[in-house]
Amino acid sequence: MMLDLDHFTPSLSLAGGLLIGLAAAVLILFNGRIAGISGILGGLLGMPRRDMAWRIAFLAGLLAAPVLGRLAGHPAVASIEAGWTQVLVAGLLVGIGTRYASGCTSGHGVCGVSRGSVRSIAGTLTFMAAGFLTVFVQRHLLGA
Repeated sequence: MMLDLDHFTPSLSLAGGLLIGLAAAVLILFNGRIAGISGILGGLLGMPRRDMAWRIAFLAGLLAAPVLGRLAGHPAVASIEAGWTQVLVAGLLVGIGTRYASGCTSGHGVCGVSRGSVRSIAGTLTFMAAGFLTVFVQRHLLGA
């Protein structure tokens, strides 16, 4: 296995992780809410509620971050080597998994694990194992 040193960014990754952790801590401290994206978005899609403003602000911040990064001279470059069918099927599977797991990787992995939730720890281990298995099958068995 070769390490791609051109894309190895431990300091930026650490800074990003710290910002995610800080955002999750601030949200639970000041709002009493878990920073799980599926729950935040799902709350917007349900019946109108009085807690819509913070949900919209949180999601707007997620969408604004790459725009601000571009303005600061650090454009986010995304490259997806898949067709629309694969992306749609993957999104559907993630959505189904999120419903079965009662949350997403951000809710369980960032917030639940830090709170010591056994369900979140089990969910995060399952997410990670499924990801490892998928990469192994794709790279070593299917040769993609």
